[in-house]
Amino acid sequence: MPDDAARIRTVIADDEPVARELLRRLAEQDAELEIIAECESGAQVVEAVRAMRPQLLILDVQMPGMDGFEALEALGDEEQPIVIFATAYDQHALRAFEVHAIDYLLKPFDARRFHLAVARAKGRLREETAASTRRAITALLDTVRMHKHARGERLQRLAVQRAGGTDYVQIDAVEWIEAKGAVVRVHAGGEPRVVRASLGQLERTLDPARFLRVHRSAIVALDRVRSLETNVDGGARILLASGERVPVGRTRLSSLRDRLR
Repeated sequence: MPDDAARIRTVIADDEPVARELLRRLAEQDAELEIIAECESGAQVVEAVRAMRPQLLILDVQMPGMDGFEALEALGDEEQPIVIFATAYDQHALRAFEVHAIDYLLKPFDARRFHLAVARAKGRLREETAASTRRAITALLDTVRMHKHARGERLQRLAVQRAGGTDYVQIDAVEWIEAKGAVVRVHAGGEPRVVRASLGQLERTLDPARFLRVHRSAIVALDRVRSLETNVDGGARILLASGERVPVGRTRLSSLRDRLR
């Protein structure tokens, strides 16, 4: 058996106890895997990843409350481990995973497919391609988000808080949206205004043709972008029409460049 220090720290996440038990049994057949946590919700996933820093996450897509995609969106770019998605999606929906070269397990789980996905994950870890995998996951989330928006209504205005009441800001006036801790502020001219929604919730309901999440804490209106500035260390930031500068996450830079062409 491999030395404990060399084993791959693994978290299993599925809201169904039977599915978690099966995943655990399959994982225990691999001496290189060390199961350090089991989660039954997206919120637990975020907490476990931040606290335990696993190398591998076997993640159920469909969970109540915060689903698997939302859990990854809540994590910072550098917090995401290698991910194998567990899903009951049909074959049409699975094309998104295949296009972005993300491993998945189709329910009901198959032992051969499980060990194949784990072998691929090990290869990525050995080749130190975690960063490229995170970029692939970001692209996958963008694809899923576009699909969701195609079926839903677009926001036309945002409710923002003020002392003694609520005002409404038209979406067309929004330049960018930022999250600082638990507080989300909308920038639409004048002082930033607080909105009672998470950045992830806004991202899922804003029109993806006009808005893009460029950082774990920022969404920008693409038509307000005036230039993209890069640093010698590989970092980047956006200059907006108002003169404000917004940081760009490293794993989101490629998607942003594609959208700005």
